[in-house]
Amino acid sequence: MSGLSDRMLDIFVRFINLGGMKAAVFCFFFALAAPACLFAEGTEIEIVADPRVYGEYPKNYQEIITKWLGTILVDAPSAQIEWVEPPKPGDLPDAKSKRLYGYLVEFKVNSRNRFGTYTGMQKHKALIRDGNVIKATGLGF
Repeated sequence: MSGLSDRMLDIFVRFINLGGMKAAVFCFFFALAAPACLFAEGTEIEIVADPRVYGEYPKNYQEIITKWLGTILVDAPSAQIEWVEPPKPGDLPDAKSKRLYGYLVEFKVNSRNRFGTYTGMQKHKALIRDGNVIKATGLGF
């Protein structure tokens, strides 16, 4: 029985010795992968579709939507905007169920209402075509 105990103890000691090596290898690969994860989050991929159907890609979509919100919000300077996704080709129906094509942008807005209180972050979508917001969802239209 002591032979079995000695053998198990030997296996345990070998495992512990390899544990340090495993930790070192893990730290090495983590150090290599961490910078890639940090830079991957900040990059935007520009998805360009047929400009005859969707219009030109809105590179300045944040400026376009911010100016547009300034015309429809009660207290536009108080608006806090969180950009969910960069523009991607999409469509929304108009009032007559006709499809409008452009670049769809998802964002969240928190702004003050007529009573001066913040409404809380609310998700919206805006359809941009040729530099203008042509349709939006979630804003009472």
